[in-house]
Amino acid sequence: MRAFADLLDRLIYTRSRNAKLRLIGDYLRVTPDPDRGWAMAALTGALDLPAVKPALLRAMIESRVDPVLYGMSRDFVGDSAETIALLWPEPAVPPPESAPLTLSQIVSTLGALSRSDAPAVLAAMLDRLEADERYALLKLATGALRVGISARLAKTALAQAFGLDVDAVEEVWHGLHPPYAVLFDWAEGRAEQPRVEDVPVFRPFMLAHPLEETQVSLADYAAEWKWDGIRVQLVHAGGETRLYSRAGDDITRSFPEVAAAFATPGVLDGELLVRGEVQGGEAGSFNALQQRLGRKVVSAKTLAAFPAFVRLYDILFDGTEDVREQPWHARRARLEGFVLGLDAERFDISAVIDAVEFAALEEIRAGARDAAIEGVMLKRRDSPYVAGRRVGLWYKWKRDPLTADCVLMYAQRGSGKRSSFYSDFTFGAWTETGELLPVGKAYFGFTDEELKWLDRHVRTHTVNRFGPVRETDKSLVLEVAFDSIHESKRHKSGLAMRFPRIARIRTDKPVAEADTIAGLRRMVT
Repeated sequence: MRAFADLLDRLIYTRSRNAKLRLIGDYLRVTPDPDRGWAMAALTGALDLPAVKPALLRAMIESRVDPVLYGMSRDFVGDSAETIALLWPEPAVPPPESAPLTLSQIVSTLGALSRSDAPAVLAAMLDRLEADERYALLKLATGALRVGISARLAKTALAQAFGLDVDAVEEVWHGLHPPYAVLFDWAEGRAEQPRVEDVPVFRPFMLAHPLEETQVSLADYAAEWKWDGIRVQLVHAGGETRLYSRAGDDITRSFPEVAAAFATPGVLDGELLVRGEVQGGEAGSFNALQQRLGRKVVSAKTLAAFPAFVRLYDILFDGTEDVREQPWHARRARLEGFVLGLDAERFDISAVIDAVEFAALEEIRAGARDAAIEGVMLKRRDSPYVAGRRVGLWYKWKRDPLTADCVLMYAQRGSGKRSSFYSDFTFGAWTETGELLPVGKAYFGFTDEELKWLDRHVRTHTVNRFGPVRETDKSLVLEVAFDSIHESKRHKSGLAMRFPRIARIRTDKPVAEADTIAGLRRMVT
């Protein structure tokens, strides 16, 4: 456990991507099995210890220290695991001498626990550990590492450490199970690459570069709409269907009706959307899709209110045939034939935009304010389907953001590196009667220096406190950029912004001249 705690500690305080790759790689090379396999499971979000929940941890610490002290400390630190690790009292009777806890011992013990036994067993473990080890244990147990790495980065670190191709690792990952003994046998040359035939595994997505100043010839590139849902991969193999997000997360349970409708062997790439308010209508806004995201169990009412479907972009496997090396135009023809055998209620195909010249496409893009359109994709007609971003093959050309001048209303501390700064900002717009109503929340878009300035402003202009939230005196205007704005019954203003970010701090603008709810409502798509 000591080595894993040291790894987490270093990852938290390391910004460089390459340095993080080296830290993880060094750990994997020197750590024995099965500890390193469980570490990979934790780093990639593949570890589930259901007996340990945040409420249980809170009850444990509040039975040992003053609940008010814990609450105040939690608000200041910004992270429950770190707060508990630091506040955990030394046991009245030191635990008997024993061998240090290993990562595999912890995982096997916690994995076999019932919820009733969990408090006593977890407390005994915490009593044996130092503060940084307690932090690592709590993060491991709750599945909330948040140490500034993605699952893809952890897999990249493994691949680089052992001289493997990361895309080859991705293609077998979902057919393997922690602690990944066969994966490390392959990595260290004791076995061939694992075989995962007839398993619906994830393949890395092909991604696009932003189109900036470059213009491309539409004789060489096809244009499609970039839809505003979530990118998904549909895989049917061995009689089983899975849906994967762009990060490789299995989201099948959240969209059971889509999975049930895809029973044809193959692998497809597309955009997951929900229908608009009119049943059987066009794609709804991302705000509507959010009603479905993150749900492990979907009620019949939700399924009926927000029916999901996939707008298809590409085909990777046609049956068992890998067609990724074929040019885009050939795959497109395959996809158009493949979709004919699918349920039209659940699957359609993203149309190619009819534009001969780039100037005509530019005009079409500028006029697109459909709720579900995020921009335009440009795909080289002879491009194969390759993992990651390759220069010159695919471009994304997002529509220009909307902007509004809003008034800062509330602020809250961030987490991790930002736990000492007020970095989450809620802002509002004026009603006709002169009331400010919140219209969005943003926590990025500003530089480090601007963050320090905003933090000082919040601290010196606080008029009220609500737990970790500070209310400011409504004296600062922020220019907010956002992709779109939608009607929302969940917000008092009746509006919700998509991807809001702080574009500029407007110290030059009086708050009375900030935008109104009525003005924002005119931007609704």
